[in-house]
Amino acid sequence: MIIVTIKRDEQRSVTGFKIEGHANFAKAGRDIVCAGVSAVTVGTVNAVEELTGIAMNARMKNGFLSADLPLSFPVEAKEKAELLLSSLVVMLRTIEKSYGKYIKIEDSTKTN
Repeated sequence: MIIVTIKRDEQRSVTGFKIEGHANFAKAGRDIVCAGVSAVTVGTVNAVEELTGIAMNARMKNGFLSADLPLSFPVEAKEKAELLLSSLVVMLRTIEKSYGKYIKIEDSTKTN
């Protein structure tokens, strides 16, 4: 199962995410759940970086992707980054709605 953790700040804005595991929906190379999750998450990191100029703190290895906004970045890019990351949550929840047996989404709010 793929476990998705959506990271939020105290205002509930999405600040990053962590993806762990494999869906095991089908054999490697034919797993549409893994492919979908990979496409929307990697695409979102690329979109945030390309469209906002914010370099996310990202790490990726087999079955794992973690990406977080840096602690400081230009305020004018904040709204775009939040919209792109919120869009990611919508896309992941859409996948979860159809393939809930293979993906679970959790929210995590960071408190200081």
